[in-house]
Amino acid sequence: MPDIVVAEFMDEAAIRDGLAGFDVLYDPTLVDKPDALRAALTEARGLIVRNRTQVRAPLLEAAPNLKVVGRLGVGLDNIDMDACQARGIAVFPATGANDGAVAEYVIGTAMLLLRGAYGATGRVAAGEWPRNALMGREISGKRLGLVGFGAIARETAQRAAALGMQLAAYDPFLGTDDPAWRPGYGPVASKTLEALIAESDVLSLHVPLTDKTRRLIGAAAIARMPKGAILINAARGGVVDEAAVAAALKSRHLGGAALDVFDREPLDAAAGAIFADAPNLILTPHIAGVTVESNVRVSAVTAEAVRRHLLEG
Repeated sequence: MPDIVVAEFMDEAAIRDGLAGFDVLYDPTLVDKPDALRAALTEARGLIVRNRTQVRAPLLEAAPNLKVVGRLGVGLDNIDMDACQARGIAVFPATGANDGAVAEYVIGTAMLLLRGAYGATGRVAAGEWPRNALMGREISGKRLGLVGFGAIARETAQRAAALGMQLAAYDPFLGTDDPAWRPGYGPVASKTLEALIAESDVLSLHVPLTDKTRRLIGAAAIARMPKGAILINAARGGVVDEAAVAAALKSRHLGGAALDVFDREPLDAAAGAIFADAPNLILTPHIAGVTVESNVRVSAVTAEAVRRHLLEG
């Protein structure tokens, strides 16, 4: 039986090099085969997952020897941290390894949504010339609001500053005298959540999913956003009311939206139907933090953490 089980996709070089000497079962389809996953964990001491594997009571009960969980990412809402702590199971997220990838996703989608010109390929190739209809907006001078100002939001702010955006954030865990508000690339205004929502041309979410943040951005919050504003959620799906986003796009109150995460993942056709005919919308499958480069970094960090814990334990 394997000593370490990897239930979702991971850089294979990190498995080969970082977990050398361990009996590793690498099967990225296990996340969709719960019975097989539980069977594989009978004697395993280590488990490596991304965000889809639910590390909760049923899975933990099937893994009596489990000592460590490696998380290929940073969000921990799919892991029962209390249960792991009670069992003495260490949990290691890949903190910092994909921050830049998410920041680039936020800035890239903001530019796409503001400009609004890049879906015209079919029309232009067919002989149309819709220049007036595609006169979009520049990112320079726009007000970027960051809900949460942790590591990823700060990476996003740094890139936004280089493009000439005005920066503001809401983070109740940072005091007003915290040096994070005065980075080398320019000041970031500390705002209340209400003010940030009301004043941001681009609103980007950077908070975990908790009881307090669930549906944080619902119909009422979206109604307070400036007409034509852009909403980007690459944090956690439950933070946003997806139906409210779709309705605000269709009414043209929102000027665009990018959702990389959803209340239920994978998003199925029935849940996705609410987005039909919503204009200037980008939907991606929880991929903001996953690039070729970040996958290598995240995998290496996770493999090293799991390896070290098992050798030291």
